[in-house]
Amino acid sequence: MTTTGTTDSVLIGARGHSSATLYEAAHAEARARRGTNATHPGHEADLAVDPTIRAAWAGARIAAPAYTVQGAGGDNLALHHAVANAPAGHVLVADLGGASFGHWGEVLAVAAQQRGIVGLVIDGGVRDVEEMRELGFPVFSCNNTVRGTRKLFPGALGADIHLGGVPVATGDLVVADADGVVIIPRHRVQAVLEQADERIAKEQEIFEALRSGATTLTLYGLE
Repeated sequence: MTTTGTTDSVLIGARGHSSATLYEAAHAEARARRGTNATHPGHEADLAVDPTIRAAWAGARIAAPAYTVQGAGGDNLALHHAVANAPAGHVLVADLGGASFGHWGEVLAVAAQQRGIVGLVIDGGVRDVEEMRELGFPVFSCNNTVRGTRKLFPGALGADIHLGGVPVATGDLVVADADGVVIIPRHRVQAVLEQADERIAKEQEIFEALRSGATTLTLYGLE
């Protein structure tokens, strides 16, 4: 078990790649699939979640398939249902409309860990951040607040949602770390991971060249 609450098998699912590496790899995979040298994947949706959704505590990291939750701002009943229904090894990805309420805290984090849920990414607020850090339960949210919530709206589980401008379906790969949150559609995961492997291998060659005296201007053709 890692200090962020994810298992080795979950991390292997993303081959240990960071959110930044997978973001760039996804662009490269899209360009290769379309057979173009365009800088960005054009008509394809961006995969980077809005940066207002960030780690609730330093060092949090998630790499796991999504289990989606559509809730209502200021109400956390949907999250209680999600904890009871999500498969082990998944991360809850919840659309709460960016509402500044403490939709999630220590009690739900403990309940989620006991169910094998590996983290939470939420477009909304949370509380008990220090307690969740001590638990090693990774959370990515857009605000922290002590404001309480209702428990009236059961929400929708497993439905397609949008989170921070990015479409998310249950089963999509979620990778979140200090640099941000990236969502890789499940049908693209294998191809994107292969591109990420290639990118890391090329970067190692670049590092070796830099240590031998080369400059980034020369290596990237910027002279």
